[in-house]
Amino acid sequence: MTDVVVETAAGRVRGREEQGVSIFKGIPYAAPPLGELRWRPPRKAEPWSGTRDALAYANISVQEDNAFALPDDLMAIFPLGGSEPMSEDCLYLNVWTSGLSGKKRPVLFWCHGGGFFVGSGSSPWNDGTNLCRRDDVVVVAFNHRLGALGYLHLEDIAGEEFAGSGTAGMRDIVLALEWVRDNIERFGGDPGNVTIFGESGGGAKVSVLLALPSAKGLFHKAIIQSGPALQMASPEDGTKTARQLLAELGLDARSAGKLRTVPAGKILAAQGVVQASIRNASPVERRRLGINPVIDGSFFPGGPFTPEAPAVSAHVPLMIGSNKDEQALFLGHLPWVQGVSHDTLVAAMKPNLGDSAERIVAGYRAAQPDLPADQLALIIVGDLGIRMMSLEMVERKLAQKAAESFVYLFAWETPVLGGRLRSCHTLEIPFVFDTVGTAAITGDDPGRFKLAERMSRCWIDFARTGNPGWAPYSTTERATMVFDTVSRVENDPFSAERRVWEDKR
Repeated sequence: MTDVVVETAAGRVRGREEQGVSIFKGIPYAAPPLGELRWRPPRKAEPWSGTRDALAYANISVQEDNAFALPDDLMAIFPLGGSEPMSEDCLYLNVWTSGLSGKKRPVLFWCHGGGFFVGSGSSPWNDGTNLCRRDDVVVVAFNHRLGALGYLHLEDIAGEEFAGSGTAGMRDIVLALEWVRDNIERFGGDPGNVTIFGESGGGAKVSVLLALPSAKGLFHKAIIQSGPALQMASPEDGTKTARQLLAELGLDARSAGKLRTVPAGKILAAQGVVQASIRNASPVERRRLGINPVIDGSFFPGGPFTPEAPAVSAHVPLMIGSNKDEQALFLGHLPWVQGVSHDTLVAAMKPNLGDSAERIVAGYRAAQPDLPADQLALIIVGDLGIRMMSLEMVERKLAQKAAESFVYLFAWETPVLGGRLRSCHTLEIPFVFDTVGTAAITGDDPGRFKLAERMSRCWIDFARTGNPGWAPYSTTERATMVFDTVSRVENDPFSAERRVWEDKR
């Protein structure tokens, strides 16, 4: 290992070069949002003198350890965030680069998942080292304010003192992108070729970034992995959540100013109560209820993809996709899924599908007659909240006729835990980052390395050229790359299931 030093706009940072990749961890991109800066828009990091060590990940945002209430066997293989301490002082980023000089390299800017209330840029799954070893690229991952500290919409009930509070976390992300624009060339990156990408909540962050006027020009391509966001919280939705959280803390709108002195742990506990109250909401509602960015009409004007794709990013190429069995991660262990039968499937689906349950269940049973009821249930809920919304987003994007879009479906099934997770939510991440060798969720099948090589190459190619290596999507051909043990392009895979939703959509 060799020390490497880069001069940033705020001062020098010292990283490490390891086997051809230079790694910088814990670089501040903003001032710590503490005290009076809590819930305020972020400010640029103060310059420092001398050389600052960038050798270890910094604090992760304040969050619950198991916000999704996963059982122990899943938690053992599913790293929600890094292992670093939690703190409100969390506005730091990490850079991996295959070279500090020479040609400008494509930049991949990773938005971590975990909804808008958990996760970090230091998860071992999204280590950028192997992507940089595979090709000449620069990878950036970062932390930002999460949960109530990042997205509590207080301004409509507590006044100008809390202006921007419902979008504080997204404002952090825009400032991190500005840091990339101002500094990444010194790390060997091309500020004119930045691809934002993210999974789940990270994909939703990408969806929102596509609608933000302040982010225009800071990125040039976008990838959404199992994280479509057609509609975010309205001011009314955000205000309702804020009132609920205030009530949990024994406060109201008149005493909201006291929030800046309430310990972060108490805010987190109140947030947990609020989030638990909407845990069983339909997947269609999950981006609107609870802790989410709030459409404020100015910083976040609307949408992000309702009623149409955002005009501000019409020129940005998009890659979007989903996993075959998304909800096997979150719902597969629940009693109602494990105990469902074909006789009870319609009733079990009504909380998510309402009056359409009978029609949709019948359509899926006709399309996959040999599939057990529990697997059908999980696929239907996953398609409802992710796959169908992803296809709706890409169709709205195509209607602009301004940039190409590409669609994929991840279908490789993991053998761990008896195979019950199949192609679950998040499983594609270590394949994208080529970290399957250390990701326990991928098991020990040696064939997984070939798939990781294929997928990481597609992501790099898209970042470099805007084409991942297959035909763009259209509403006639519907070309889709299916990633599996044998990857292939299929036109309109699972077409019968897709058409089941057309009446509802």
